[in-house]
Amino acid sequence: MPILCRNKIGHGKAFCVTDCPAAEPGGVFLYSRVESPEDLPPRDDRVVDVAVLDMNHGWPNLGHDSLVHAVMDAACDLIPALHGTGLRVRAVSFEVRRFGMIPEPPDGRFALYLGTGGPGHLDPRRNDGVAPSAQGIVEDASWEAPLFRLFDAVLADPDAALLSVCHMFGVMCRWSGVARPVLRGVEKGGKSVGILENALTPEAVAHPWFGRFAAELPEGGRFRIVDHRLFDLIPEPDPPPIGAIALAHETRGPGGPVGDALTMMEFARDQSGALPRVLGVNHHPEIVDRSRQMMILRQKRERGEVTREWFLERARALTENYPDDTIDQRLQLTSDYTLLGPMRFYVHRQVRLRAQALGLDADVDEDRVLEEAGPGVPAAVEGSGAV
Repeated sequence: MPILCRNKIGHGKAFCVTDCPAAEPGGVFLYSRVESPEDLPPRDDRVVDVAVLDMNHGWPNLGHDSLVHAVMDAACDLIPALHGTGLRVRAVSFEVRRFGMIPEPPDGRFALYLGTGGPGHLDPRRNDGVAPSAQGIVEDASWEAPLFRLFDAVLADPDAALLSVCHMFGVMCRWSGVARPVLRGVEKGGKSVGILENALTPEAVAHPWFGRFAAELPEGGRFRIVDHRLFDLIPEPDPPPIGAIALAHETRGPGGPVGDALTMMEFARDQSGALPRVLGVNHHPEIVDRSRQMMILRQKRERGEVTREWFLERARALTENYPDDTIDQRLQLTSDYTLLGPMRFYVHRQVRLRAQALGLDADVDEDRVLEEAGPGVPAAVEGSGAV
């Protein structure tokens, strides 16, 4: 660790703040937004598509763009390996809740799905625009059934992966039946916002990936998070489905007792046995690195997507919530293990498989992501390496 592109490692985290070489014209990264069926770009054998499931219902936010930038970073790292191959990586963002845009199940085009956070109740039927938990959202719930079918398809396909944060994780808990959403009351201080703390479970400490995370934590399995949630996810009394493992719970403030709310769950593991394949977290690991967040803020303001007041409020929050480099480093560690490492592994895997299918010579090996995590994380099974 850390999971940073080579440019940032070599030149500092401020590198690419304004222009990433992956996104230059003719570069290795592409982006498409799907708000109607006509917006979906055609398949291209030389483009590896990553599906971003946007759950923000049109609300201004930093999380969606941060996930897209994380995919771009993964593509940027592949620039030398993809030189001369014509292969590129594309983030395809689907507007799920407002327009019901759901990507097709894994069938050769999509194999990695990323779910975002979002406003309102985790049950779309309860978003009536009036209840406090709805946050002004009025919602048509017709997207839920096809999304649940997509989850079923990803879970059943050992070559597909789904990594979700915050709102989407809550939706996954409803889909799987592992936990129910409970609005945080005054006894818990209401909405949970800020730089807070979660605690790994014993099962996470024994996990081949998250065990390495635990070994790097200074406080016995407690890790810092960016929190922004209205709901606790309270585990149901029935045992979770086979293969599902609770990985973390809330704490009642940094250093406080461990609470009952579930905050991280593995629903399925990769065939290698090393990494989560279907994973949900109830924090925001995509929100990390102040320079990148400020860049996204400025871009959204310049494009007219947010008001001046919204921009100033978020900029002030970044300054107040990230008071020193130590907090940045601890949040980066959380992001590496709970999102960026697994995401990069699956992006690199899909690029390697596509190159192999097309008979292209590309020096891509997803096992290097595991190796960069240091000792204690096993490499994937034999035969999964580079072409």
